[in-house]
Amino acid sequence: MHRWLKVLVHISRFGLAAMWLFAAGAKLYTLKEFTFNLTNLVPERLASPLAGMVITAEVLAVVLLCIPRTARLGAALTAAMLVGFALYGLYYVYVAKGEPLECGCFGGIIGSQLGVKTALRNLLLLVPAALVFFGWRRARELSMTRETGGEHQS
Repeated sequence: MHRWLKVLVHISRFGLAAMWLFAAGAKLYTLKEFTFNLTNLVPERLASPLAGMVITAEVLAVVLLCIPRTARLGAALTAAMLVGFALYGLYYVYVAKGEPLECGCFGGIIGSQLGVKTALRNLLLLVPAALVFFGWRRARELSMTRETGGEHQS
């Protein structure tokens, strides 16, 4: 069981990092479109700074997830962004009654519209984030216990 947990945590960790790296790169590639889409959320003068903040947060998540000491923090940032993006999508479609809008999740390279489908996808991605957040410490503790012959010290 220990080995499977460790494998799942690593796959989740690096899979999420790859996803954020792709998302940030795609947003940079289609920066004008991504920034324009943000004008549906904020005034035009704030769209560019918000685009920069989103891309920076995604790159920060990549870095945090790739460094073993900060992997749990990267998972927490990932969860916060996923929940925030899901809530925004649901708010835009069902509360603000906005017209169909490209989500911009992957900078328009992979197209999808805001709504329940994108919100559910984001919430489903909380599973690997939770695996990293809760499983990373557990997998490391199990590895340390195994290396020290069962004498793990906290």
